[in-house]
Amino acid sequence: MQNTISMKNLVLLMVVAGAVASCKSNKSGKSSVTGWNYDDKKMGNYHVNKMKYPKAGPGLVFVQGGTFVMGAKDEDVMGDWNNVPRRVTVPSFFIDETEVANVHYREYIYWLENTFSGDTNIMRKALPDTLCWREELAYNEPYVEYYFRYPAYNFYPVVGVNWEQAHDFCMWRTDRVNELALVSKGYLKKDFTAKSMKGGGADATFNTETYIMNPELIQGRAKPKKSEFKDVSGKPRSIVKMEDGILNMGYRLPTEAEWEYAAYGLLDQNPNPRAKESKSGEELISNQQIYSWSNNTNGLRDNRRSAWQGKFLANFKRGAGDNMGVAGGLNDRSAIPGAIKAFYPNSFGLYNMSGNVSEWVQDTYRALTPSDGEDFNYFRGNKFQKFYKNSSGDYERDSMGHLKKSDISDEEVKNRRNYQHNYAINHLDGDSASQAFYESGTTTLISDKSKVFKGGSWNDRAYWLSPGARRFLDQDQSSSTIGFRCAQTYMGAPEGPGFREGNIFGKRKQNKKKKR
Repeated sequence: MQNTISMKNLVLLMVVAGAVASCKSNKSGKSSVTGWNYDDKKMGNYHVNKMKYPKAGPGLVFVQGGTFVMGAKDEDVMGDWNNVPRRVTVPSFFIDETEVANVHYREYIYWLENTFSGDTNIMRKALPDTLCWREELAYNEPYVEYYFRYPAYNFYPVVGVNWEQAHDFCMWRTDRVNELALVSKGYLKKDFTAKSMKGGGADATFNTETYIMNPELIQGRAKPKKSEFKDVSGKPRSIVKMEDGILNMGYRLPTEAEWEYAAYGLLDQNPNPRAKESKSGEELISNQQIYSWSNNTNGLRDNRRSAWQGKFLANFKRGAGDNMGVAGGLNDRSAIPGAIKAFYPNSFGLYNMSGNVSEWVQDTYRALTPSDGEDFNYFRGNKFQKFYKNSSGDYERDSMGHLKKSDISDEEVKNRRNYQHNYAINHLDGDSASQAFYESGTTTLISDKSKVFKGGSWNDRAYWLSPGARRFLDQDQSSSTIGFRCAQTYMGAPEGPGFREGNIFGKRKQNKKKKR
């Protein structure tokens, strides 16, 4: 998966930046490992930024990581046996507060229409499939025509978007956020966006990976007169690096583990999760709730006066022929997907993690992955790549302005201990333990194109609303019941900016031995 690799490169750069920043352990501006001065022209003018934590990009919410039991929380009535409970750890991350809405995806389409005005193939690839609403024995044509475009549905979740389109949207979103950051700081010309959106095409667009690896390929760069960053000679630096802490680390689809962890919102089980520095929270993982809105096992969310007792807390299908209830007493007030901020958010502040629309995640589907996957950062879908260089040793951009990549050969990694193949999507397939071979249309419906979606939808029964439930669909297919939200990697102290790592102890002074 290409975006996975691009994110890994960005994360690696961020880790290096953090390591560099940690070296500055004194106020004198001097390296604690070499003794050389920082910001000294005679000593190379090396600059170390103050410690910075990644900031949540627009629309994102911080999710404090931790351990949880991933998988089934209720009886496996479907008999799939594809979500065997297993305890895993998920590092802290950012995730969208809401599902991506029609108005957000139309912004993406608008940008493509203006930037690649002459390329109909790009538009055809990006447009959602509104025919996903069509049924042979139902009158859904109004949704085919109007659901995506009509302003009444601006803030309803976009549907008809396949996994590939959701992946491309994340990449586009990353570039637009970073483009704005550089324009605001003066590292790109003020009219950069205006020019690129007048049919500028790939060569005139901003791409984060291109800017980091080969900024010379980005037209419209500028040199601020008062740049806070200096080069070796002490002059203002015109290129921003990842270690400067300005560039956003990038949007992507959440992993299955991240999505499921965020959906449960287990933060409210801890009586003191992020309180004062003088105390540590408890470790409570005994409450294995079924749905995303409760912290108890019966699925009810209640207050002291029982005001919510019996109220619908998600948009789903109560039974055959009952998508919304009886007129005058509608139970969820939604016949189709509802507004992205309908119903109460969970403890992480996330809306509609159960119901409304199911959501794509990064992972490739395998029934046995819950048993086979790593217990830290659980994920299936890695395809390890590197940035492509032509015969002249130069980087190249593709038709969308992204930096081209090529697969890492098995020969390059054959002597590594941690992995020996660049393609890990089908890892453990056909081994002596599983005896499973995934070849779509031949031996099974599952293939390397099968991607996981989670969360239940407006047209699903309550069973599918449990975050532990999992289903799959090919990455080039879409549905009127599937949407998506984006996530972003977080690097730093797991409790978030402003909180320190390690155990918290009092400031009791050590007893000194008396002199004899």
